[in-house]
Amino acid sequence: MIKRAKNDSRLFFLAWILFSLAFFTRVAFWFWTEFTQPGPLIAKTNVVIPVGSSIKAIACRLMEAGVISHISVFALVAEVTGKAGILKAGEFAFPAAVSQQSVFEILERGIAVVHHLTVAEGLSSIQVVAIINATEGLNGEIHDIPLEGTLLPETYYYAYGDKRADTVNRMRIAMDKKVHDLWKKRDQNLPIANPKEALILASIVEKETKVEAERPLVASVFVNRLKFGMRLQADTTVVYGISRGKYFSRPLNKSDLREQTPYNTYIIAGLPPGPIANPGVASIVAVLQPAKTDYLYFVADGTGGHAFSNTLVGHNRNVRDWRKQQKKNI
Repeated sequence: MIKRAKNDSRLFFLAWILFSLAFFTRVAFWFWTEFTQPGPLIAKTNVVIPVGSSIKAIACRLMEAGVISHISVFALVAEVTGKAGILKAGEFAFPAAVSQQSVFEILERGIAVVHHLTVAEGLSSIQVVAIINATEGLNGEIHDIPLEGTLLPETYYYAYGDKRADTVNRMRIAMDKKVHDLWKKRDQNLPIANPKEALILASIVEKETKVEAERPLVASVFVNRLKFGMRLQADTTVVYGISRGKYFSRPLNKSDLREQTPYNTYIIAGLPPGPIANPGVASIVAVLQPAKTDYLYFVADGTGGHAFSNTLVGHNRNVRDWRKQQKKNI
């Protein structure tokens, strides 16, 4: 009887081991299937993982976004494999039907979604800062307005959580480098003493015309005027003297041209004390390598461009033509 009891006990123990092995094998197979099979995500989705998120918080965010089906599977695999402490924060793109295995790979590699921010040429620093502060995904807020003309208009790429201050600093560095490189290629007989003066004149050219092919011609007018000691008489400098970079929509009048500001080039001689906008590369190049002309005047031609002349008589004729064009358009 004792021997039979021992055999029964051994059989029961063996059966228990086999049952447990089958059970854990089935559970492991289920976990592996859930881990490797296509997930529930219907379409490509971006998910933001905040800095300092626990593995449970990450799993919950992924579950809410429809990326994974089981929080427990994700959390358990993360703990067992030791990946819980190495998953990255940021904004990540998950393709449709992504498996949990691929989710881990994406979060482990930390390849964040890249966004872009485009700053157009000719904006004032106040306007540029407003754009940066309104851009979603960046952290911090810019309160101090950078000096005019120190930010290079360009397309800048960033990831979720990048600092706005770093973006502004990148724009400063880009402008410094670009002006430094272009200054070395300048014409040698320019009436411009340094890169700051080049930026000042480039900002005026930028605001005077949006036609890229005209910029070297407009630059030649101002360069010729500086050489002859003539006042620049640029309307855009009058506008900046009144608005200081803020939005200005009304037409200038005669009293504006007599407004006593440091930027009014109808009153002051030479260049104003600083740039009136953030010029683009094309305007900087136009100033440092202007067209070779005798032009001293230009006026709008009514078609979006300008008419140029080297005498006051010719300029007055172009002004009359422009006014006739304006009347036709009324």
